[in-house]
Amino acid sequence: MLSGDPAGIKRTAVARSALRYDSGPKGIVKAALRLNADPQTLRDTFLSADPFPHVVVDGLFPDETLDRLLDAFPEPGAEGWRRFDNGREKKLASLPPLLSGNEEVCDFLYAASAPPMLEFLEALTGIGGLIPDPYFGGGGLHQIVRGGFLEVHADFNWHPKLRLDRRLNVLVYLNKEWREEYGGHLELWDRELRGPVRSILPVFNRTVVFATTDSSYHGHPKPLSCPVGTTRKSVSLYYYSNGRPEWERSRPHDTLFPASAEEGR
Repeated sequence: MLSGDPAGIKRTAVARSALRYDSGPKGIVKAALRLNADPQTLRDTFLSADPFPHVVVDGLFPDETLDRLLDAFPEPGAEGWRRFDNGREKKLASLPPLLSGNEEVCDFLYAASAPPMLEFLEALTGIGGLIPDPYFGGGGLHQIVRGGFLEVHADFNWHPKLRLDRRLNVLVYLNKEWREEYGGHLELWDRELRGPVRSILPVFNRTVVFATTDSSYHGHPKPLSCPVGTTRKSVSLYYYSNGRPEWERSRPHDTLFPASAEEGR
């Protein structure tokens, strides 16, 4: 098993990856996004990663873009959070009312759903025809307070409204001065659920992209030990396709929390 903070892939400003998308005149929501990496150079890393295809990219977005997003991030006490507090998870997840009046958050989410981001992810992963979720079901903003956690799990595999297969997760972390001792590491587990193969510290402007299958087990099962008033903040983006490889197919299911994962930690 590996533990600790991976080096990640450092930012590399590549001209052809300076992608922008403007979706209309003033008065219409405008998305603009710059991506500081060349997806072709990351593809082999993604495809060969253990325990399942993934890549960690530091500085994928301009710091100032995420600074604005962080400034607009709702406090834990704000209205519009869905609050989970049970034996499997203790976290906050955004509901549509929390997002609808927040221009900075909406701009980022729409930009992450625009063609340049989709083309970047397709080139990175080799998955063609990626489709964003316009409803941000299960995604959007996530926030974890001290003592919060998310047990190791495999994600739901089917969007019942869009009738599409879930293929890809993109997690963007927004935590400045986040210390190792605070915990909250994203753990990637092997398919046998023997334990974490990789442990990723959720620091500011670190992005994790990983394939979503029935064996892409992940979570942050250890309760956060950050100071009171400090929270673990992230943006979760999910991407879909119309169909998937036959060897990945299974019946539609909700999130899977295997009991053996708890035994393995």
